[in-house]
Amino acid sequence: MTTEKPKRRSRAWFEKQDRDGFVHRSWTQKAGHPPDEFDGRPIIGICNTWSELTPCNSHFRELAEFVKRGVLEAGGFPLEFPVMSLGETQLRPTAMLFRNLASMDVEESIRGNPIDGVVLLMGCDKTTPALMMGAASCGLPTIGVSGGPMLNGKFRGKDIGSGTGVWMMSEMVRGGQMTQEEFTEAEGCMNRSSGTCMTMGTASTMASMVEALGMSLPGNAAIPAPDTRRNRLAQLSGRRIVKMVEEDMTMDKIMTREAFENAIRVNAAIGGSTNAVIHLLAIARRIGIELTLEDWDRIGSEMPCLVNLQPSGHYLMEDFYYAGGVPAVMREIQHVLHRDALTVNGRTIGENIEDAPCYNRDVIKPLDNPLMNNAGIAVLKGNLAPNGAVIKPSAASANLLKHRGRAVVFESIEDLRDRLDDPALDIDETCVMVLKNCGPRGYPGMAEVGNMPLPSKVLQKGISDMVRISDARMSGTAYGTVVLHTSPEAAVGGPLALVRNGDMIQLDVHERSLHLEVSNEELARRKAEWVPPAMPTRGYAKLYVEHVEQAHLGADLDFLAGSSGAGIPRESH
Repeated sequence: MTTEKPKRRSRAWFEKQDRDGFVHRSWTQKAGHPPDEFDGRPIIGICNTWSELTPCNSHFRELAEFVKRGVLEAGGFPLEFPVMSLGETQLRPTAMLFRNLASMDVEESIRGNPIDGVVLLMGCDKTTPALMMGAASCGLPTIGVSGGPMLNGKFRGKDIGSGTGVWMMSEMVRGGQMTQEEFTEAEGCMNRSSGTCMTMGTASTMASMVEALGMSLPGNAAIPAPDTRRNRLAQLSGRRIVKMVEEDMTMDKIMTREAFENAIRVNAAIGGSTNAVIHLLAIARRIGIELTLEDWDRIGSEMPCLVNLQPSGHYLMEDFYYAGGVPAVMREIQHVLHRDALTVNGRTIGENIEDAPCYNRDVIKPLDNPLMNNAGIAVLKGNLAPNGAVIKPSAASANLLKHRGRAVVFESIEDLRDRLDDPALDIDETCVMVLKNCGPRGYPGMAEVGNMPLPSKVLQKGISDMVRISDARMSGTAYGTVVLHTSPEAAVGGPLALVRNGDMIQLDVHERSLHLEVSNEELARRKAEWVPPAMPTRGYAKLYVEHVEQAHLGADLDFLAGSSGAGIPRESH
């Protein structure tokens, strides 16, 4: 009696008994793999974003070994491959410029190689959406393993959060409340271990989004990077991906419309980053799910923030994990979730969170006593943002959510830095700071410069927040009354490009309004005089600016929308 082996995608490489099959098998065997590795077992690609230039992902070599253990235990054949690694702290002009490039690297690496299922090792901010976007374009069985957050920063007896603490202490130095020596001392106290920012920045937000989408095992988002439970989860993920291949559990069966709605609601409940808006829009477009900027407001804006975590609250990711993590939050808001949404472990969201405990109600607040009401990301529209802009109310000052002020305009990030502390700058705390040419095309890459530092003359009054508007993004670790992602951006001639010093701007978050008090006739006159900024003339940057879409569409490249699948390419010889 014979048992027919399941047909794997990798068999197109390894089962042929001709010259090409010889090449595929022989060159793989040179790494020491015995012939029976090619007997039809699932080939699992481990997509690794390890790099010494990406400090948040510096422990991924070890993490990959635990994934391999799990794959081997389940009867799979693990093969690790590198893709472009995007580090927020080192990569210029911004890691966001290369998110789409890295996603192409992931997509083509998966499609072009003998891979049946994929484990994504992702950590630093843009590595998570890039890997999810690239994998979604192929659609194979896929599971995400995040690198986890750092341990809490410790400075002079207090916890300090990465990013958030930097922005806060930097302003304190400029305002005279902290010495340069103290600021320098804090450098070695903030980042004490491997892992990503331990605030609810973009890295932790996107790890939470992967978990909320059902694309990782429960608990993935919050386990600290140095905690051995992170390695155990990686090993269990390696076991599970083999079963997913056997069950043909492809990404489209998990990342449904309902899954994205769950993620939007979870993002609000955790006080997640505004960057999640752009990344989830891009991921949805890759998998073929219709998701709009308006969905973010409709589905999530009235959700309460339950997680008392910096930058919206007090605690850090290590505390969040000990309190129960994402499963505890999802259980608290389960009445608004699609509980029947499938997850990578084969169970539904509802089944996964049924008994999820919460161990600290000061970190994860109960629904009837939230950290903040109506704290989800709000989408603003008006003549200054016809296609929308976003603001994170949970990180803003309540007294500034409705504000009218005089515009003080900066034409570029260099202009801002040159003039910010000039005593002659005509600005006070009632003004509205406006930064142009920092969007997808304008920077290029839409850098995290939207949370503009305040002028020294304002800081010295003890003022810590002002209304700020730009077409840029903001670090998920940052805070303030900051309007971001203004679309269309200034560099393509959007209304933001036409704002001048002295114009009056009205912001009303409750009414979802962002209005420039300038007549249509005057705006038309200014538009006729507007000169577009110079664009890159070679390389990837040129390709990017010619094809990048606006922020309200996810800032992906226009030719990457939709999935191309994982069909078998033609032979190479």
